[in-house]
Amino acid sequence: MLVIALVMIQATKLPDPLNDWVYDRAITAWPAPVDNNVVIIAIDEFSLEQLGRWPWDRGLHASLIDKLHQAGAATVVMDILFTEPGSGDNALAEAMERHGRVALPVYLSAPTRGRMITEHLPTASLTRKTAALGHAHIELDNDGVARGLYLYNGLAGQLWPALSLAAEQPHPRRSSPPLPGYTNVRQDYRLVPLAGGAGTIPTYSYANILNYPVIKDEFTGKTVFVGATAAGFGDILPTPFSGLSRPMSGVEFHANVFSASQQHLLISQAPDWAPPALNLLVLLLLALLLPKLRPGTTLLACTALAAGLIVAYLMMLFVVRVHLPVASALVLPIAAIPIASGLRLAMTNRFMNRQLDEMAQTPQLSLPEPSNRHPQQLLTHLQALFHPPGWLLASDNELLEVSGMTLAQAPPTEVPGHWQHQQNQSWIKLIRGNTRYLLGLTLPNDLSRELIQLYLNQLDLDGQTGNQIRPRPSENISARIHKVRAATRKLGEMQSFIRHSFEHMPDGIIVTDELGVIRFSNRHIEDWFREPMPSLSGMPLTTLLEGYDPRDQPPWYEIISETLTLQQSRNADLTVHGKDFLIHLAPFALPDTRQFGIIANISDISELREQQRQHREAIDFISHDVRSPLVSQLALIEQLKRNPGHIEARQLDQLGRLARRSYQLAEEFVQLARAEQLTETRFYECEFLAIVENARDSVCEQAQEKGISILLTGTEDLWLKGNAELLERAVINLLTNAVQYSPSDSAISVHVYQAAHLACLAISDEGYGIDPQELPYLFDRYHRQKRSEVSGIHGTGLGLSFVKTVVEKHRGAIAVDSKPDEGTTFTLKLPIAHPMH
Repeated sequence: MLVIALVMIQATKLPDPLNDWVYDRAITAWPAPVDNNVVIIAIDEFSLEQLGRWPWDRGLHASLIDKLHQAGAATVVMDILFTEPGSGDNALAEAMERHGRVALPVYLSAPTRGRMITEHLPTASLTRKTAALGHAHIELDNDGVARGLYLYNGLAGQLWPALSLAAEQPHPRRSSPPLPGYTNVRQDYRLVPLAGGAGTIPTYSYANILNYPVIKDEFTGKTVFVGATAAGFGDILPTPFSGLSRPMSGVEFHANVFSASQQHLLISQAPDWAPPALNLLVLLLLALLLPKLRPGTTLLACTALAAGLIVAYLMMLFVVRVHLPVASALVLPIAAIPIASGLRLAMTNRFMNRQLDEMAQTPQLSLPEPSNRHPQQLLTHLQALFHPPGWLLASDNELLEVSGMTLAQAPPTEVPGHWQHQQNQSWIKLIRGNTRYLLGLTLPNDLSRELIQLYLNQLDLDGQTGNQIRPRPSENISARIHKVRAATRKLGEMQSFIRHSFEHMPDGIIVTDELGVIRFSNRHIEDWFREPMPSLSGMPLTTLLEGYDPRDQPPWYEIISETLTLQQSRNADLTVHGKDFLIHLAPFALPDTRQFGIIANISDISELREQQRQHREAIDFISHDVRSPLVSQLALIEQLKRNPGHIEARQLDQLGRLARRSYQLAEEFVQLARAEQLTETRFYECEFLAIVENARDSVCEQAQEKGISILLTGTEDLWLKGNAELLERAVINLLTNAVQYSPSDSAISVHVYQAAHLACLAISDEGYGIDPQELPYLFDRYHRQKRSEVSGIHGTGLGLSFVKTVVEKHRGAIAVDSKPDEGTTFTLKLPIAHPMH
């Protein structure tokens, strides 16, 4: 196919304009620099106005040459035809002789009827005095744009160098192959990288140079091109920079040729065999690469190949200075994209045709539509689902089933298939065949009624929205392709249902093969075991579970191997990354095959384990901490009963302390339960500094008893969105602890401040500090420090747990910094909310 495409490309004229376009874009994007030793003296409109109509007396040209000679011009190139004698020829010849480096053009006239091509030289007197002669012919390409010229051109016998080439140094005429004398012979074609559009090379007006003194060193050592640039006077040439919008004069084109030649920038044409060789190379590369590439990388590979051709073309053009046409080679990778796609499409079509019969047998996953069920069956199902207190089913006003409802209660139902709700009664008219049914339900008169009514409205009981016919595609494809699409759609629906079901199950699911290798797992497994999904597929189940040994069970390999060999289900507990799980391993076998494996269902029971732990801790707390002071109170009361006449004050004080401790335990237990149940629905705008001030006032009396001063700093109002009551209780707990664990006559510093978007509270005391080994468990429920227990300060172990719970419910953080015998600092940080007023 690519060979045919190449032949078709070559048979058209597409490559030539494409080659010209690529060359023009490259040349105009990176124009050649201008040689510093070339200038132009233009016969422009201003000169014609000042010096009169053309032709001028050749004495003016003699004066110009003498003036340039005095200015130190190295070479003067007169791009003006002097083929016929004229006034001033002798003066011009003498001026040329005085200068010694003046080049004149040779002109070859085009053949006409009855006259062959003719070579026109300057007059004999001028020819004898000129330093060099050169042809002035510039080639135009098929699109009429001048891009280059032949370095040698002339009639058979002897060839003239190009005018710009003759300006460099005297070039002898080159001999041509033996041909008839009237044959136009051209050799050594070169592309000319222009320096820019018209006016790029420094240009002076002929009249200004002739009539005014020349600036010193303005023409010293330079090659001066003299020619016409006036509109309608002289030759004009479209170039890659201008096209037909602003053509370039012939003298300026020759000056560009000279500038490029001086810098060795002229571009040669590649040999005739190079473009076909490049085409063949690209063809071979595509033939070798495309069959091995995936469809997604075909476009990338063809684009890269085309880009490589462009880069190679630019390297040849600007580094090697050779123009290698790449249009045909460039079109090949572009044409290869649809060709490769078409071939792959044909292969796909053949493959689909082979697989059609098998795919068409794929069972379709669908659920029975409610609209296809008989109204009596619908009533049975609705009764089982909602247990309505009353119901009614009638066929053409004949009661079929009724309980607690009458036909008189039914509203007028004109639109079948739409429920009508009247308080706690719902009615619907159904049509099955030619029979009209009326179905009514009495719903529970509670909060669930509205939910049930919304659910009933979603049911399609008349078949208006279900089983919609899928529109056929508008493109013209074969009937077999339609069948393939239907089969793949059914298969896709089945796979999507299974995948969606597994992914949205609350438990983790793993399916293995008969060797215990994981073949499927849902996202829960990826999250819980912290294994990426690609690595899970193909991993042995024992490898995944290693390191998480089941409690009171044999190793995993024994459990899994016994599940497969004995075909018996197994259960095991395991802990993964701090979370508790229950894994149930069940063997399975695929029907009609000899394949079998294991389905592992993994349930997260962390919350259940935590509830069990908290339940045990609560029972221990109640049985010991709460029960102990109550028992002591009862014992003391019994003692007082036995001797009511001798009640001492210390006994009453002890009884009060025990009662207060019981109350404190119960209060902190209740407060912790309130904190754990706190939600943002109970949040409101509150000011943090006021909360801290209220908490300080609550513990002032306790602090004064020990001579402890509480120093509060902070004057800025910090508004939070939270529960002020629980926040105040949390601050009270922190201040109470600071007072309890501080020595008498010490100070407690309370600092309220703002850090970025956080409201911060720092409470520092000068107390006994906290042992480093106690810090990790400081906020655990029921945890009490050994040092404080030994020193006689008995706590409940719930105060700091309450503080942490409240802070976390407010999306904040709490930190502690403590060193034994140096004091403790608690830092609390809460997010700030802007007040609504």
